[in-house]
Amino acid sequence: MSLRKRQRSASSSRLAAFCSPPSPPPPSSTSSSPDPLTFPNADVFLRLHLDPSSPDDVDAMPDIDCHLSAAASGTFLDLHVSSASLLRSRYFAALLSDRWPTAASGRLSLAVVAPPFCPRPFDAHIQVLRLLHTLDFAGAIRSPGDALDLLPVALLLLFDACVEACIRFLEAVPWSEDEEARVIDLARLLPADEAADLLARVSPPPVAAGPSSAAGVAARSPSEAMLHGLIHSAIHGHPVHAATKAFVAMLLKDYPSRDCVHKVLDEAFQSRLDTVKELMGKYASPDFRVAVDSDEREAIQRLNLQSAVLNVKHLYWLIERMVDLRVADNAVMLWSDQAALATDLQKLLNDADMWRNMTPGLPMLVTRCTLRLANSVITGETLVPRQVRMMLVKSWLPVLNVCRDIVQPMHFQKATNCQELEEAFLQIISTLPVPEARELLQQCLGFSTRNVDDCPHLVAAFKTWFRRAGRPPLGGEN
Repeated sequence: MSLRKRQRSASSSRLAAFCSPPSPPPPSSTSSSPDPLTFPNADVFLRLHLDPSSPDDVDAMPDIDCHLSAAASGTFLDLHVSSASLLRSRYFAALLSDRWPTAASGRLSLAVVAPPFCPRPFDAHIQVLRLLHTLDFAGAIRSPGDALDLLPVALLLLFDACVEACIRFLEAVPWSEDEEARVIDLARLLPADEAADLLARVSPPPVAAGPSSAAGVAARSPSEAMLHGLIHSAIHGHPVHAATKAFVAMLLKDYPSRDCVHKVLDEAFQSRLDTVKELMGKYASPDFRVAVDSDEREAIQRLNLQSAVLNVKHLYWLIERMVDLRVADNAVMLWSDQAALATDLQKLLNDADMWRNMTPGLPMLVTRCTLRLANSVITGETLVPRQVRMMLVKSWLPVLNVCRDIVQPMHFQKATNCQELEEAFLQIISTLPVPEARELLQQCLGFSTRNVDDCPHLVAAFKTWFRRAGRPPLGGEN
């Protein structure tokens, strides 16, 4: 971490144009600024002011904020901030140290460079200052545009936690073409290892990397045991099923410890998934087919498959709760690592008489589970490493292909679900490095079998890949 911080410090020198050396703000007696914006536990005044070298024409700017004023030195914004929170920024930590005479006065100044005619030049700085106080990155970074607006300011202020949150979000979600161009520009300001995570998606990479991690399971606390029991009641024996599920969902949403809810939902998901795998494994087992006579085997298989359908329904309810609470990362990882389960499902779906007579709803239930998780990945609600995103598509694409061939002649709504999953998989593929994206896109040609004119999502995916593959490598500058 210390090496990465040193690298980031060096990279931040390229942002020097965004910041002037600290200088005391104009005396308050010469300013008619209204009361400053105030943060909790504030004990320091900070003035944001437009850099005199900025190309912005202050006179041509519209009214932009009730707290903005025009003084002799240009447009500025006063804020009342917490010095303890500012220390999370290594820039402010240095500024507040004994090395700078402004620290003793309790008044700081920061120059801001804004593009011409920018209506709200201080917005990104205010957001980063708010994050210094709250650390609520999930609440502030909800789109690539948010991350791209905050990242230059976080780099300027050496706010490492914010930089890492922005990079992690950008690495995990799809970008528009304009956002992609902004990412390429900003990557030049990042250390080489951090830039590589972003640039690997948009050009053939000069190098490849990617470690993985694992997590352990601890004993349940009393609160965890209570939540576990509530979830068990919601998805099992309570007679008023829908009302109980709705009530438990509300409790999970309002419970103050997100980590506790995360752990309990993970355990419930793992348990239901293991049950589905066991039941599908019994169906696919050649030993079971030989050891039991045909009538008894059919009766047992019917019970096993109907139980599997019920447990997949439970899985879908759990997935919805996890996605809504933004704690579905482990569920996506587990679901992406189910190549064996996907193979067993393909065996069942290829046995048309068996699943149509016993479990006609199973193909779409599985598709809905995969679609819900995939959508949470492409919207940024669930952030997972690229290896997990790749395996999610790789494991479940064969099942999608079988389901699509089965349901299209049967039911329009089911076919629509399959097309939505096609589009979600193509979006995930767009977040992968060029070589991995090529491998998976070649397996998606079946998406065009309905009608060549009815697959714009596939056409767009290939155009994006060819545009990126045609670029020269961009990762060697750092």
